[in-house]
Amino acid sequence: MDIASLFANIPAELPDELCEQILCSGRLRIERIVSKGQCSPEQGWYDQDQHEWVLLVKGAAVLEFEQDGKQLTLTDGMHLNIPAHCRHRVAWTDPAQETIWLAVFY
Repeated sequence: MDIASLFANIPAELPDELCEQILCSGRLRIERIVSKGQCSPEQGWYDQDQHEWVLLVKGAAVLEFEQDGKQLTLTDGMHLNIPAHCRHRVAWTDPAQETIWLAVFY
């Protein structure tokens, strides 16, 4: 068994979003994502084959959904389930602090 922290090994500078796979087994995948001001490209919608449960562990972000243009602001501890093929994008992450996500794909 390995023990680790979601808050460990975050580079001081984050020119690009950091995405690390924590666990992968069959159709289950868990990733840690660290953002600091990064967002999806203007025309960059995620259209995933799997459902995604996402927890914003620390920080702040805004998710946007293509179907209805709805934007959701997430802060520490908030989570949501995004169904497969629900096109979405990260519209904003806080540039002043790390935004740490835990994404579970199933």
